[in-house]
Amino acid sequence: MVDTKVNLLGITLDNPIIPASGTFGFGYEFAELYDINCLGTFSFKGTTKEARFGNPTPRIAECSSGLINSVGLQNPGVDKVIAEELPKLAKVFNKKVMANVSGFSIEEYVEVCSKLNKCNQIGWFEVNVSCPNVHGGGLSFGTSPEAVAEVTKAVKKVVTKPVILKLSPNVTDIVSIAKAAEDAGADGVSLINTLMGMRINLRTKKPVIANKMGGFSGDAIFPVAVRMVYQVANAVKIPVIGMGGVSSAEDVIEMMLAGATAVGVGAANLVNPYASRDIVNDLPRVMEKYNINSLSEIIGGCK
Repeated sequence: MVDTKVNLLGITLDNPIIPASGTFGFGYEFAELYDINCLGTFSFKGTTKEARFGNPTPRIAECSSGLINSVGLQNPGVDKVIAEELPKLAKVFNKKVMANVSGFSIEEYVEVCSKLNKCNQIGWFEVNVSCPNVHGGGLSFGTSPEAVAEVTKAVKKVVTKPVILKLSPNVTDIVSIAKAAEDAGADGVSLINTLMGMRINLRTKKPVIANKMGGFSGDAIFPVAVRMVYQVANAVKIPVIGMGGVSSAEDVIEMMLAGATAVGVGAANLVNPYASRDIVNDLPRVMEKYNINSLSEIIGGCK
């Protein structure tokens, strides 16, 4: 019998599969399709201080082996998340959930995290300093080691739960960003968020997406994600959550060999709403195929 359990910052997960923020709503939507308690956990929709309608439409552009999105952190705001979304989730999910938080200032990150810290359902914070689809927040913090450190220190002062920094691949040196987060007290890092992409309509000769550019995700970015996870995992001592183009149990094993303690599944959920469940179910077969008895023992196994 294979062992799929992993430990993520003091909390044992039944398996390393974590549907990524922005691809799994607040969970209860997917609970209408299958029992989401089969997952390790999931990262809920990026939450900000105030409600956000998001970017203008069209927001999605199809690509070969992927897609570009520019949703723009549409969410009901932290107060409604606490009052309405988390109680709905509690009815269908009995595990700790990961809170994905975005902000447009240090003060906003602090306020949102401080409020969510009081919620027993929250097991970890995933602080998003890497969203490419909003102006003046997210990515502007994630491209500077100094800014990442500042956000990390500020959030750590007001929360009691582990803080994971979600990093952007749209930088020249992701290792320096990860080390800045670690040095500032981050408990973990997750990477990668989407790459910047763009499509142009040949008939109109205008960008397909109203926001012109957006986040490119899907199978095509998997090799980039594996490379960055490998680089970061070999440079820091804190856990890494690997993501980016993961769509199969084989991809999960590869990410973990690169150094990931847990693995996020993003765009695959948008293509197939059962993707994360199917990966969980297929993990034991793939482990047996490659003579892996315990997933926790293969983390960082590629040297």
